[in-house]
Amino acid sequence: MPDAAPLIRPVTAGVVTALVGFTSSFAVVLTGLDAVGASPEQAASGLLALSLTMGIACIVLAYRYRMPITAAWSTPGAALLAATTAVEGGWSAAVGAFLVVSALILLTAAVPQIGALIAAIPPSIAQAMLAGVLLPLCLAPITGIMINPWGVAPVVVTWLLLARIAPRWAVPAAFITATVVIAAGIIANGTDVDPALLLPTLEFTAPTFTVESIVGIALPLFIVTMASQNVPGIAVMRSFGYEVPWRPAMLVTGIGSALSAPAGGHGINLAAISAALAAAPDVDPDPRRRWVAGVSTGVSYILLGAFSAVFAALVLLAPAAVIPAVAGIALFAAFGSSVKQAIDDPGERMPAVVTFLVAASGVALLGISAAFWALAAGLLVRGVLHFRKR
Repeated sequence: MPDAAPLIRPVTAGVVTALVGFTSSFAVVLTGLDAVGASPEQAASGLLALSLTMGIACIVLAYRYRMPITAAWSTPGAALLAATTAVEGGWSAAVGAFLVVSALILLTAAVPQIGALIAAIPPSIAQAMLAGVLLPLCLAPITGIMINPWGVAPVVVTWLLLARIAPRWAVPAAFITATVVIAAGIIANGTDVDPALLLPTLEFTAPTFTVESIVGIALPLFIVTMASQNVPGIAVMRSFGYEVPWRPAMLVTGIGSALSAPAGGHGINLAAISAALAAAPDVDPDPRRRWVAGVSTGVSYILLGAFSAVFAALVLLAPAAVIPAVAGIALFAAFGSSVKQAIDDPGERMPAVVTFLVAASGVALLGISAAFWALAAGLLVRGVLHFRKR
């Protein structure tokens, strides 16, 4: 019988990867689904569907290719949704947009040139769009202190202290503090919690397809998912010596996205930032054994999915400004990284600034979200400034 001792570290690393990934950004996911028209029950269903499909994707990819490949929901994509108002057609049109995104991911698996086309978008413009989308969300902890100081200040202080001594756990610790604040409010107000709210259920929605949802939600969501998750995810894994198979990875995440969409999931992709938690050398000195961390991550995501309704209920019962503050804190790192990449190249700085400002403005022309117009404006300015320049 093989010795189980060497497996303890990769198994533990997988559990930590799932816990950090889930607790750090589930509030962003629920906020995004709510913004595009989901009811609390539909948002909880989306969280469950995403947990199940990304868990299965982790297990399939890690076991099949013996690499610590991990999948995740698109946190930047959820932030994009949070900055988007409900489009014509409401929630069913948003579900239709999610299906379009999954179809584009599957098409990328079949036609790699599509991935190359996305990669051809100047990183400064793609990251400036993301930074502009994230800015209003990242302001929530600041404005929240003004709205509800006793509820938000403990969350911010907890995050700051943990960012100093244990950065990996800073956002999860902020969420735990928010949970304590919410529980205290429930007890103090004598709020009755319906047990039915705590049971995980999948609620399916028939999709509808509109021009506004495809152009305003699907295309920006696809671009953000590819540019901010899948492409960096490949790079992170390569830095640890793993060559992730592109087509199978896109096929698995595309199918997972398609399966989760009718239940409210906005899409899954390769993990980027959290990928290092399962693939780094401290997981196991032997790179050939680290794939166990990928499987462990998948199993942990599925188990966390069983509590998706509980997490959704916490958001529903939270005092004013507490959950937006947690979501904003969770996006600080992504915002900082996006800003840095947007202005890193002096020659691309002006188009990036225009892209950022249009995205941050939140303008929605013809029912199409600001993210699309930000990309269009940035590319237009870049085209004019670089016309016939060598």
